[in-house]
Amino acid sequence: MKAQGKQVIVFGDLFQLPPIASAEEEKYLNTKKEIEAMIVGFLGGRAAEEIVFDTVTTGAANDIQQATRITRAMITQYGMSDKFGLMSLESVENRYLDGRPVLNCSDKTAAQIDEEVKNLLKKCYDQACELIRNNRESLEKIADFLYEKETITGKEFMKMFREMKGIPEPEDDGKKDFFEQALEVSQSNSVNSEFEE
Repeated sequence: MKAQGKQVIVFGDLFQLPPIASAEEEKYLNTKKEIEAMIVGFLGGRAAEEIVFDTVTTGAANDIQQATRITRAMITQYGMSDKFGLMSLESVENRYLDGRPVLNCSDKTAAQIDEEVKNLLKKCYDQACELIRNNRESLEKIADFLYEKETITGKEFMKMFREMKGIPEPEDDGKKDFFEQALEVSQSNSVNSEFEE
């Protein structure tokens, strides 16, 4: 992230690039690890603001909303919560009208869901901050590239990042999407992931 004159370049959306996949390959299912990596990506812009500028802005509002929506769905709809297990706690009514989720639980359980969502978001935010701190020099160089070129593809990003970190290009299996590659690269640089137990 860089501030140059009145223009500010923020990296938050870098983690939200489309998956790197072949044209024939479409993905409809996500693993828990992939979803957590997406949440970390959504929170990357806010983490970058706080770390680089020592302040926060309204710029991350949509990312926070998306991260919260996905986190809540993990816990209430996808059965990806250690606390609630395979319980379906929320359903989507009128999917084709407003698509609003409706809780199917008591007020006490709803409060516990809120706490679980808050804890997972905090864990993902801490991971985003750690990634920003551990890769800040690389991100500054990528910001310079973006300032000059204005756009960057997922492949260009990963190629530059690997070169800066001295990581060899992986064999092209075409199976890993951008989030998996970014998480793999960051973990190979001694970033401890709290998601792996």
